[in-house]
Amino acid sequence: MAREPPTRKFTDMQTVPVTRQHLLGSVIAVPPLARNADYSLNREANRAVIRHIEAGGVTTFLYGGNANFYHIRLSEFGSALDLLAAEAGAESLMIPSVGPCYGTMMDQAAILQQHEFPTVMVLPMQGVLSDDGVATGFRHFVEAFGRTSVLYLKDEAYLRPATAARLVKDGLVSFIKYAIVRENPSHDAYLTELLDLIGGDAIVSGIGEQPAIVHVRDFGLTGYTSGCVCIAPALSRRMLLAIQEGAWEEAETIREQFRPLEDLRNAIHPIRVLHEAVALAGIADTGELLPLMSRVGEAHRPSIATAAKALLGC
Repeated sequence: MAREPPTRKFTDMQTVPVTRQHLLGSVIAVPPLARNADYSLNREANRAVIRHIEAGGVTTFLYGGNANFYHIRLSEFGSALDLLAAEAGAESLMIPSVGPCYGTMMDQAAILQQHEFPTVMVLPMQGVLSDDGVATGFRHFVEAFGRTSVLYLKDEAYLRPATAARLVKDGLVSFIKYAIVRENPSHDAYLTELLDLIGGDAIVSGIGEQPAIVHVRDFGLTGYTSGCVCIAPALSRRMLLAIQEGAWEEAETIREQFRPLEDLRNAIHPIRVLHEAVALAGIADTGELLPLMSRVGEAHRPSIATAAKALLGC
């Protein structure tokens, strides 16, 4: 895959290709993207979120669903990339997202050529797709981008395990974010089949702290992504280290501390609750959510504030 030199150069953020060591070395934070009342990007608030996460020892950032990149304007995409690159700390790896529509991601590939992000995540489309079509679209994007990209598996209907494995074996995937929700994460035939095909070195658990222990310990995934890490980064990092050390009792104790806020995210809406929680915890004013999303109602704010502040104090 040919890669054109970027026309913009930012020297702060990490620009080396993503390796397994990146996945082992940090929880992958999935932050919200702060905006003003007019939906414009709020640089100061986004800087505050990034600095808070970095201060807790977390250095990998994935701006995807929680940042509502699903609905970002193409005309704003370049400005959002500029912001993330400029505000990243020297040790931080920033991963933006593209899509989910084929036409959008292909236009975004041209904008990304002006930047040094070593990888991006392709957001999964829902409904209007086919297995082979998704694989072809992912392949086209990676070829246009010129760099391997993150494959986001969120639904069994999106890609068959064999198709996902073929993309990995063809050298198109930097890593897989595995986020298919199960009532019992210990029983997952899809994940088992995928692991039989490619192993777990390039797969991370993509549903936060709650299934992370099972995914890493029992299935052999390499790490995990988290939204609530944006509230308590040092605590989430301690959980990752406990998992890696096999300190399962400690990891389980920490996991339970994330449960109240995660339960609210599951009951109301994971993206909308996290967006509000970061603000209500006093980390930064995350502001408005881009339509077609909306902020949670006033009735939910007291419970979110209680859970977010308690987690921040852990």
